[in-house]
Amino acid sequence: MKFSLIVCTYMRPEPLLKLLASVQAQNLYPDEILIIDGSLNADTENALSQNQVKNLKYYMVSNANRGLTKQRNFGISKVNNDTEIVCFLDDDTILESNYFEKLLYTYELFPEALAVGGYISNEVAWQKVQENYISKINEFCFDGWKRKDGSRFVLRKKMNLDSDCPPGFSSLFSHGRSVGFLPPSNKIYEVEQLMGGVSSFRKSVFEKLSFSTYFEGYGLYEDADFTLRVAKTGKLYLNTEAKLSHFHDESGRPNKYKYGKMVVRNGWYVWRIKNPNPKLKDRFKWNAITILLTLIRFSNVFTDKNKNEAFTEAFGRSIGWWSLIFNRPRKI
Repeated sequence: MKFSLIVCTYMRPEPLLKLLASVQAQNLYPDEILIIDGSLNADTENALSQNQVKNLKYYMVSNANRGLTKQRNFGISKVNNDTEIVCFLDDDTILESNYFEKLLYTYELFPEALAVGGYISNEVAWQKVQENYISKINEFCFDGWKRKDGSRFVLRKKMNLDSDCPPGFSSLFSHGRSVGFLPPSNKIYEVEQLMGGVSSFRKSVFEKLSFSTYFEGYGLYEDADFTLRVAKTGKLYLNTEAKLSHFHDESGRPNKYKYGKMVVRNGWYVWRIKNPNPKLKDRFKWNAITILLTLIRFSNVFTDKNKNEAFTEAFGRSIGWWSLIFNRPRKI
């Protein structure tokens, strides 16, 4: 299969070069690599000019196309006509040498697949367990593996507010468990959501769908929105053998107030993409979880080292929730 790689970047020349080094070490190499740069300076362009990367095409976008979803749509418009698969990677990831090989093999194994995601392997410590293992309240178990569950999920379990869907699926009240809760089993799982920075799609998907420009700048949850819409038209999979590492570079991220506000408002938007007409029970659970997570973030003011960040994010979440009463996001 001919495949293209699109990397949307913003003010991160050093992480981008590390990613491209891991791409150059792949045993299956992209037919083209499109770097879509929304930076406000020429540092990334200069860094790339000093490093020769095969099949690379560089584009610096203007303000009209700056922002994650706009840059992705711009990149799609520049892809070769004969491309079959379009891959996306965050600029702060590093691939294992067989990443693309395993990713594209999934499309051969499942010809009906419209999208396939890769697996982030460096963020969570998993442990294999016996088939009859009974998990503790502070653990999450799935498919014969367990991991430590975060305090937020533990509290949600106690309050009967945990997700009622497997990882990678969104419940009718949203606030589900992402594909990050799938174990390193080397299996392929069907899902309805993928992480945008470790994803791939058949090019034919973009004949009818594009990334929503509702999500501005950093684009929090844009991937959930897009893949939920793709899932309404066909099958999505995640291959846990297509491994990479994600290093969450802090450069280019919004301040914590804006982030907190986005968590709530963008979260509401994605919830309504999945469930446009929620029942009273689903409305109650979405709001209850949103308020609970905000209160937990306020409590971090007393427990975290970065007390100011905890407060500003919690304040942003609060403003985001109140704003939904008067100014709900429009569906675009």
